[in-house]
Amino acid sequence: MQEKIELYPLKFTPILKSKIWGGNKISEQLGKNVNGLSNVGESWELSAVPNELSVVSEGLLQGKNIEDVIIQYKSALVGEKVYEKFGIQFPLLIKFIDANDYLSIQVHPGDDLARKRHNSYGKTEMWYVVDAEKNAKLIVGFNQEMDKHKYLNHFDMGNLQEVLNFEEVKSNDVFFLPAGRIHATGPGILFAEIQQTSDITYRIHDWDRVDDHGNERELHTEMALDAINFDFIEKYKTKYLKSKKSSSEIVACDYFTTNILEFNKPIEIDYSDKDSFVVFMAIEGHTSIVFSENKAPIMLTKGETILVPASIKKLLINPITKSSKLLEVYIEK
Repeated sequence: MQEKIELYPLKFTPILKSKIWGGNKISEQLGKNVNGLSNVGESWELSAVPNELSVVSEGLLQGKNIEDVIIQYKSALVGEKVYEKFGIQFPLLIKFIDANDYLSIQVHPGDDLARKRHNSYGKTEMWYVVDAEKNAKLIVGFNQEMDKHKYLNHFDMGNLQEVLNFEEVKSNDVFFLPAGRIHATGPGILFAEIQQTSDITYRIHDWDRVDDHGNERELHTEMALDAINFDFIEKYKTKYLKSKKSSSEIVACDYFTTNILEFNKPIEIDYSDKDSFVVFMAIEGHTSIVFSENKAPIMLTKGETILVPASIKKLLINPITKSSKLLEVYIEK
């Protein structure tokens, strides 16, 4: 019987997606090898979407996909409660996204609707803005009180944009996008996206774009109606505090917790109270992560992502550059 390899923090080969709205920041700012692809709009850092399984890129588990690793290590990788709930499907999809044009105006279904229609989980997500050009904007929610009748009236008249909330953004801005919230990122924005494992999107409007063959992308007008949450809120941007001594929470929901960790000195982290994997996304600088006295540290540079198994409870995180910044993601509930 083959001896089981001791778990270690895992890096995965990015799954790159060429998009009609994609740009070049994923290669130029995040250092990804795009292998000749143009208009790379997405880098799927960690995915368990069927037929899009992330593959370990380094170490003794190199070549195994995320599902293989969960089958082999179960709760030691993801945590007992996570394994009980999700089994061999990793519950989060982790991405970097670069928009060189507006994405389609879209909405995602919640769990109940997605299960009924697609036998899938819904899609609640969040965006952390890594970089934004001057005057860059995105769409999130409505700019006034809304209901289904009013929405359809604007949609049918072709002036839906008049009731959508356009937000000017800058680096470090955060937006929480629960399932049902209408949204679209605009040009000049590079961001990290943390979401449920789901690839279900209902396109509402695609700016009358066509592909290289002159074809418009499919819209999901009727399906979107049942998914949209028409509630209006005053502030869509997430406020959060930052500390250079510890991780600071920016989003906490039933599906994930995301913290920001900005540091210029070594930080010790103890996850003994957590029953979950931890994902680190490097947003700035170079970082060394010590996870064992007997193993070489893991080096993490801007644009890279690692999965820390639930069985690893203590880490020493060292900034190699003057300052480092990580997003820290796990499942709390």
